[in-house]
Amino acid sequence: MGSVLAGVLQLLALIGALALAYIPLGNYMAKVYFSDKHLRVEKWTYRAIGANPDAEMTWTAYLRGVLAFSAVGVLFLYLLQRIQGILPGSLGFDSVNPAQSFNTAVSFVTNTNWQSYYGEQTMGHVVQTAGLAVQNFVSAAVGIAVAVALVRGFARSRTGELGNFWADLVRGTIRILVPGAAIAAIVLVACGVIQNFSGIHEVGQFMGGSQQWNGGAVASQEAIKEFGTNGGGYFNANSAHPFENPTPFTNLFEIFLLLVIPFSLTRTFGVMVGSVKQGYAILATMATIWVGFVGPMMWTEFAHHGPALQLAGGAMEGKEVRFGVGPSSIFAVSTTLTSTGAVDSFHSSFTGLGGGITILGMQLGEIAPGGTGSGLYGMLIMAVIAVFIAGLMVGRTPEYLGKKIGTREIKLAACYILITPALVLVLAAISMALPTPPHSMLNSGAHGFSEVLYAFTSAANNNGSAFAGLNANTDWYNTMLGVAMLLGRFLPMVFVLALAGSLAEQRPVPETAGTLRTNKPLFVGLLVGAILIITGLTYFPALALGPLAEGLAS
Repeated sequence: MGSVLAGVLQLLALIGALALAYIPLGNYMAKVYFSDKHLRVEKWTYRAIGANPDAEMTWTAYLRGVLAFSAVGVLFLYLLQRIQGILPGSLGFDSVNPAQSFNTAVSFVTNTNWQSYYGEQTMGHVVQTAGLAVQNFVSAAVGIAVAVALVRGFARSRTGELGNFWADLVRGTIRILVPGAAIAAIVLVACGVIQNFSGIHEVGQFMGGSQQWNGGAVASQEAIKEFGTNGGGYFNANSAHPFENPTPFTNLFEIFLLLVIPFSLTRTFGVMVGSVKQGYAILATMATIWVGFVGPMMWTEFAHHGPALQLAGGAMEGKEVRFGVGPSSIFAVSTTLTSTGAVDSFHSSFTGLGGGITILGMQLGEIAPGGTGSGLYGMLIMAVIAVFIAGLMVGRTPEYLGKKIGTREIKLAACYILITPALVLVLAAISMALPTPPHSMLNSGAHGFSEVLYAFTSAANNNGSAFAGLNANTDWYNTMLGVAMLLGRFLPMVFVLALAGSLAEQRPVPETAGTLRTNKPLFVGLLVGAILIITGLTYFPALALGPLAEGLAS
């Protein structure tokens, strides 16, 4: 079987698995957030944190809950890293320095999971399990909670209440993420992913010297890393490491895990607003962009120039021979179009245009299908923008799901889409202009600029993957990337929840003959076009200086 055919067949198998999970998982998540009953373990949790799960919250109260919980998470994870040297199970590793502790704490709390360190040489078992793995669960639950609050804004009327943040957080963690990750971990262990708490030991000789590896609870962390679109690997090689991703099957299974919740949330959205067709329209938009990125990525990586690449069957530099070009391309697109950031190949070694596709995928706002929750609310914001554009074209007040999109709503949506590009472009420009930060670049010219652009794009969009080749473990990059992650996560949430509150206060507007049908293919096309045009106009100059210049010169 040829490598191209194998890649296409794996893509079709992945689409089939996602289609099978779509309705049952989407309906189940809607039931979780519709329910007014509390499980016993949930009641214990509410009692422990002093929360009343039945008290409705306005958008400001909901936002305070999000920010307070996340702030406590950053502080706890920072302190845990700073005292690692005295913790049991530290494997002899010292405490993490302040700048890197700040960067890592912010990274995992914001669902970014950017890592400027070697996991197997820096973090002991306690920090990995009690710190990083826990944040993998709760940061994903926060994203889903904010998305559900926005959906309630569309579904409710004449009220400013969006539900209860603490109830949404606990339910998302206990009823969705924990059982899903547990099942996934069992599958991964059965397929060869390690799960233990062993110390450092020799595994053989390497180039005349001994090679040492430590064990860890890898399968359980790998499961939630993908299922919660987190991405932080137990080992520096991430999902290219055989302890995390040993076989082609586990590779495809991990891609499935990182896509299944974001895609299925569109079904949850359709059920909660009372129209599954609206969910299918959002799904079609996400799927169109995702397939539209996978195809060109596979083409660029299989378009081999020169006899060496022809013999290898594609651009194999930086790719695992266990997986090959096709699955590596699918993984790269999926991880950068979501907020996962896990990698099974070296994105810096992709062709110039292939590397540009990974950067562009993040610059879309990671909405196709995006992260757990963040993908859905990002796409709904773009839907509001698209409806507004359509209203301008036909000369009538724009409406979406029975809610008028007025001045306040469009200002909030516009602020949402402007925040991330401002962070990416301003911080990347400053890093290139100052004398010291460019010394971290391994390469010069267009590729070196792409390394810096990728880093800030990844951080501000809460992706976490790296182009590599950039030494990000410096005080400048640890601090500035941490700032980009914080602002890129929580400032958009402010506008999302404010928009949700504004929508929930409105009276529903009845459909008329002139109402734009947002569940039709015409709207899907309009939405895809709006996303690509807005992103292109925003980032084209930067892309022209980096991946486009490199790709056209090769």
